[in-house]
Amino acid sequence: MHDDYFGIWGYSPVWQPGRDAAAAHGERLARLAGRTLTHAWLLWDVDDDEWFADAPVLLDFDGEQLEIQHGKLDDLSLTWNTVVPDTNPFLWASSMLRWRNDLVAASDEAVSAVELLEWRGQDMAHGMVAVSIVLAHGRVTVHNALDENGLAFGPPEPEYHAVPLQ
Repeated sequence: MHDDYFGIWGYSPVWQPGRDAAAAHGERLARLAGRTLTHAWLLWDVDDDEWFADAPVLLDFDGEQLEIQHGKLDDLSLTWNTVVPDTNPFLWASSMLRWRNDLVAASDEAVSAVELLEWRGQDMAHGMVAVSIVLAHGRVTVHNALDENGLAFGPPEPEYHAVPLQ
């Protein structure tokens, strides 16, 4: 039975301003370098056939799972190994949801580095922090899409600046 956050059993986000999350998790994020991204799980709305971007993005690196979720303008939750992405659909509110290993193009690549990127554009997103996984042949960035997660692939936009991991 799913009875937790968005019906995700066992998941409880730990909201922090982006820079605080960087400080709290920097060392552990840095240790992902050299590991392989083996799975990238997104929660999918089965009925609408679309990504449910309000739920965490789960990135698995050889059994070390990073759970990334953005909220509001600068809220970032980074948790580790709390969600078991069951592929059986479950009902939350009026939506049928299911975990999908959905970033197959990025899977099975070695991690070169993890970067935390702060948005310094002159807009309402100024100060938000994105998590960027630099892979051998590309990049996956989970960013704040104004109160939900967004995904980007390729080099970051020039308004992003790296935040030290420690």
